[in-house]
Amino acid sequence: MALLENINNPGELKKLSLKQLPRLAQEIRQEIIQTVTRTGGHLASSLGAVELALALHYCLDTPQDKIVWDVGHQAYAHKILTGRRERLKTLRQWRGISGFPNRGESIYDTFTVGHGSTSISTALGLACAYAAQKKQASAAQQRSTKVVAVIGDASLGGGMALEALNHAGQLKKDLVVILNDNKMGISRSVGALSHYLNRIITMPIYNRIRQDIENLVKRVPRLGKRLFSTAKRLEESLKNLLVPGIIFEELGFRYFGPIDGHNIKEIVHTLRGVLRLQGPVLIHAVTIKGKGYSRAEKVPEKFHGIGSLRQDKAAFRGRTFTQIFSEKLVSLAKQDRRIVAITAAMPEGTGLDKFAQSFPGRFYDVGMAEAHAAGFAAGLAAAGLRPVIAIYSTFLQRSYDQLIHDVCLQNLPVTLCLDRAGIVGEDGATHQGIFDLAYLRHIPNLTVMAPKDGQELEGMLEFALGASRPLAIRYPKGEIPHRPDLFCKDYKPCGIQYGRGEILREGRDLAIIALGSMVYPGLEAAKILAAQGIECAVVNARFVKPLDELLIKELCAKFAAVIVAEEGVSAGGFGSAVLEFLEREGIRGVRLKRIALPCAFIPHAKREFLLERYGLTAQGIAQTVLSEYHEAGRYNGQNKDRAPKM
Repeated sequence: MALLENINNPGELKKLSLKQLPRLAQEIRQEIIQTVTRTGGHLASSLGAVELALALHYCLDTPQDKIVWDVGHQAYAHKILTGRRERLKTLRQWRGISGFPNRGESIYDTFTVGHGSTSISTALGLACAYAAQKKQASAAQQRSTKVVAVIGDASLGGGMALEALNHAGQLKKDLVVILNDNKMGISRSVGALSHYLNRIITMPIYNRIRQDIENLVKRVPRLGKRLFSTAKRLEESLKNLLVPGIIFEELGFRYFGPIDGHNIKEIVHTLRGVLRLQGPVLIHAVTIKGKGYSRAEKVPEKFHGIGSLRQDKAAFRGRTFTQIFSEKLVSLAKQDRRIVAITAAMPEGTGLDKFAQSFPGRFYDVGMAEAHAAGFAAGLAAAGLRPVIAIYSTFLQRSYDQLIHDVCLQNLPVTLCLDRAGIVGEDGATHQGIFDLAYLRHIPNLTVMAPKDGQELEGMLEFALGASRPLAIRYPKGEIPHRPDLFCKDYKPCGIQYGRGEILREGRDLAIIALGSMVYPGLEAAKILAAQGIECAVVNARFVKPLDELLIKELCAKFAAVIVAEEGVSAGGFGSAVLEFLEREGIRGVRLKRIALPCAFIPHAKREFLLERYGLTAQGIAQTVLSEYHEAGRYNGQNKDRAPKM
């Protein structure tokens, strides 16, 4: 009988012997592989952390003791062990369980997470709060709450993690940090810290010598303080000799490791020992990303996040925005040696792997450090280069201050290319790229654009790199639309002109101003309505900032109703910019309806499902147009009966 069938909570896990845990780890791996290859998800990361999750719940008294997962894409074993094995088949599906820890999903999930480098800060906050509460508690309530942060080697290089290490070493609170070192983030880990960790792995002798010194002191207690002082000096000398950099010890942490992160007995033994210690402790566990699944072990970056195997075979039959960006940037870089490219640990995901192969000396992977990426780009631009930062929309949020202070305040020619803008789907609330329009458009000196298709993305990228100002281009996840049947026969695309949109379709009844990913649905909506006798003009906005104010004035003068469609939150987005313009110019007598996402955290589900749910499809836009057409008083008693039923 499978062990896993009887494990529905950590209390049941503790009934097993230590010898049974390797078998349970194997069963959990098979459960993860079978589920994720069916539903999609973060496969390699979770396979590499199975023994860590097992050991933590075996040694801790969760949920009273707290586990704080960094990013959380490695926490599938944690979900299985905390009563969610049956629900795992709903992973990342609408109303199913999240692909990341989620406070609303389980009392065992300490934080809702999805971004890197956060765990040590939040865990330190917990540790300080519990320490203060313990002081105020009665003697009967003096049981300490243990706090453990689990962080990957790639996340450890992020600024927030380093700041937290520095602060934790100063505060000296009881905190355990487990460094899950697999030499990988989404891609291979980079930077000096990664090299430092690799050197530690090859020189594990320090902890053994320190233990020998401590054992020696215990054996000869009569010599007392004198021998202890001599032993400590010897330990410090050996530490400086044998441990390259001794970063963690110098920051105030007791360092243990490296240990085998797949040897459950060794992890449990180490954890039980350090949980009795006071002050901050770091356990360095070496793991293999994709452990137990040979395909993932060989190319872990390809199996970091996957769709279902069935989906992968059919996914993206056409070309994607990421591919077009990748090819065009390489082409432009061949013509202009000033162009350099920057990514934050995601060369493959952003398409910059091709640039890195073509121009290795002009490519920079800064690791999981988005704030540094923006500041670094500012320095490159100030020296006369043309840096391009390719980054997912959700991660650009992490560099907000640097965009304002270092890039835009200096008015430097940095180009931001925001991949996965808008709805991304199954990764859920932490990853939806829906806030970028709102947090970018109010920054002075920054131009913001959104292409409708691949050809326009190429034009915008060329335009941006020829400009002498900061500029952002945002584009969605997935295939580029190709629907020539939606355009008028005489339509000819015009080149990118600063702050100018384009009219794609003339109309007599009302206008749809669509931005980026909403242009083709807007055109299709117009085609649907034309079959019912309603003629809609369709405008491709192109620019969020600056607005094409002249074109908007013309539309408001001609039509009684104007619909604005965007794939972003309604508060502060493109539609808000149009509303502000109308108010500023005193334009009255036109109904303006915004189609956008609510100002909310959008849950996980397939991208197509969420777009339909929030009315960001051709049918959804057509429904809104129809409603506004009624409200604008366009129907009279004779034609009301023939109003189309959508």
